[in-house]
Amino acid sequence: MLQVLNPATEELVATVPAATAADVDAAVARATAAQRGWAAAAPADRARLLRRFAAVVDEHVEELARLEVTEAGHTLGNARWEAGNVRDLLDFAAGGVERLNGRQIPVAGGLDVTILEPLGVVGVIAPWNFPMPIAAWATAPALAAGNAVLLKPAETTPLTALRLAELALEAGLPEGLFQVLPGTGPVAGNALVEHPGIAKIVFTGSTRVGKSIMAKCADQVKRLTLELGGKSPNIVFADADIEAAAAAAPMAFLDNSGQDCCARTRILVERSAYDRFLELLTPAIEEIVVGDPLDERTQMGPLISRAQLDRVRSYVTEDLQGIRGKAPEGPGFWFPPTVLTGVPEDAPCAVEEVFGPVAVVLPFDDEADAIRLANATEYGLSGSIWTRDVGRALRASRAVRAGNLSVNSHSSVRYWTPFGGYRQSGLGRELGPDALTAFTETKNVFISTEA
Repeated sequence: MLQVLNPATEELVATVPAATAADVDAAVARATAAQRGWAAAAPADRARLLRRFAAVVDEHVEELARLEVTEAGHTLGNARWEAGNVRDLLDFAAGGVERLNGRQIPVAGGLDVTILEPLGVVGVIAPWNFPMPIAAWATAPALAAGNAVLLKPAETTPLTALRLAELALEAGLPEGLFQVLPGTGPVAGNALVEHPGIAKIVFTGSTRVGKSIMAKCADQVKRLTLELGGKSPNIVFADADIEAAAAAAPMAFLDNSGQDCCARTRILVERSAYDRFLELLTPAIEEIVVGDPLDERTQMGPLISRAQLDRVRSYVTEDLQGIRGKAPEGPGFWFPPTVLTGVPEDAPCAVEEVFGPVAVVLPFDDEADAIRLANATEYGLSGSIWTRDVGRALRASRAVRAGNLSVNSHSSVRYWTPFGGYRQSGLGRELGPDALTAFTETKNVFISTEA
């Protein structure tokens, strides 16, 4: 059994049966049968059912949000956005069903066309940091493209996934088409990865586990999308609006308590603006409201678990200097907003993914030095560039090795634009206009017109 704890109180809120390898095998058989009928359905009918699924999710946004607060400790505002994002993803994917077009390619002696066909059954292994939206990133386009989906949520956050599966049936999706398999990674997750009936795996999580999954998929030449770790830079040039950059910096790494692979945890500030930036950043960090996730005023909630709290603590030793905010004492997995200064640029807290409310501020000398520092990790997921110089913004955007960048903002993820990382931050792209094609095979057909 899986135990689900409320991260803000440490209270047990639910126990959920853990799927076994046999459960996965049975689910694959059900999904395979359901997928055949789903793929054969008229595109308009698939689109209509997905829109109905979106409408049912919309009717339950508040319920899903409060469930997310309970199991993941997210602030209520964030959780409402996440439930709404699932709805929007389903609507967006539904709009692509009837536009999943092949091509006609000019050839001599006949007609050549391409057909986009569904893969079959897709296995989705979702993380605990954004349980609802990241699960939907893969589930919505996979279903829209004509596939069945088996979703394994993280052990600590299965409740919203199970509820979404119930809502899918309520909306009229065929039995077996979208199934949720709560379980552990070594058992249920591994069974999904190794099952020959699974055509593709979509995994979001740590780089270490992603590498292991990639190696196992290689044995079957199984398709794979990976969204892994990050250590994203927030580059602030001296010509930027320093006040705006400092005001935006806290929530760029504190959103979801820093448990975000896009978190801008490496704040790189041009040396001539360094002191002024810290002067502005200090009160902004100290004023962050950390507390009850259900309180509308709360800006940051708890970490997900005791293990995650211990991990974050291991990076912030007493000898390190910096800015520290406040956090509740007593039950719950609380850690204060923390900005470390004066650390070496190669210190563990400066190059490794802490996955908590901790950032470092590092000075740089010029544009070349900023780019060097920005690229000085194994990751390449996201980042921000603050400058009033358009030419510099474009140069830096080309030079930073990351898949998602923002200029004078911290926005990275929109469901209608592509998302993914360079280097050890992942493989492939999710979301955006091409999301459905990532769950299809391209078949080429030549028809001779010669007698």
